[in-house]
Amino acid sequence: MKALDVDAVAALIAEVAATEIQPRFRNLAIHEWREKAPGDIVTIADEQAEAALTPLLKNQVPHSIVIGEEAAAKNPDLVHSLSADQIAWIVDPVDGTANFAEGKADFCSMVALVRGDELIASWLHLPTTGQTAIAERGAGATFDGVRIPKLSPDAEHPAGVVGVGKLSAPKLHPKADALRREVRQIRSLRCAGLDYLRLARGELDFVLFGRAWPWDHAPGVLLVAEAGGVGSHGDGSPYRPSETLTAPGALTARSPRVWRWLLERLYPEHSTEQRREYP
Repeated sequence: MKALDVDAVAALIAEVAATEIQPRFRNLAIHEWREKAPGDIVTIADEQAEAALTPLLKNQVPHSIVIGEEAAAKNPDLVHSLSADQIAWIVDPVDGTANFAEGKADFCSMVALVRGDELIASWLHLPTTGQTAIAERGAGATFDGVRIPKLSPDAEHPAGVVGVGKLSAPKLHPKADALRREVRQIRSLRCAGLDYLRLARGELDFVLFGRAWPWDHAPGVLLVAEAGGVGSHGDGSPYRPSETLTAPGALTARSPRVWRWLLERLYPEHSTEQRREYP
């Protein structure tokens, strides 16, 4: 793969957000949004932004494919295109669509570049402010052009988002309930990208989500990791974008120490030796 120009990709994402998303914010007609599934909203901004981004991203990396949330909604088999050697762009054109449709500013555009299950780079763009967080594997992370400082490892009483709801894996529900009794809960912004950004910037100690769709998590997991944190699936197994249906959600934390503390409470049945095998 040729050298990746992360700033050029960021500019493309910002350009599409400025033309396809921001003009429609608080300006949606009634026929420009619908439920694609119960409780799952899609708007014309989601569809048009993804359609505009797809050829632009493909042109950045030869032989790459695009796995977008809206395309995958129409063709669920698309997520199975993630293979060991395939370079793919994972796109969530408007993360926090319900907020966007309600006229609330808590939404963003997310993109990740992967080779199979390897996270290469990611972008979280805030259309309302024009700011972008960029993470590149092994190179750290920035927000609005400024390096994000490495996260401190300690949290005496972890505070974070326990985003395990009715659509999450059933086996996670009792574990999430137990965890809620031991942490200081912070309300989710109903936008995974912004919750990940809060964690990467040190405003949270962890986030736990109950579903594992790659467009919701691949960009944020890499961002947190490049800020010094740890990302995995909800059971502590290594995060793999291809495991969309079988993995029990996603768990990220500000440090290995906090991550292990969370796992001990989510899965007390795991032995210390088993936990040492996790990333």
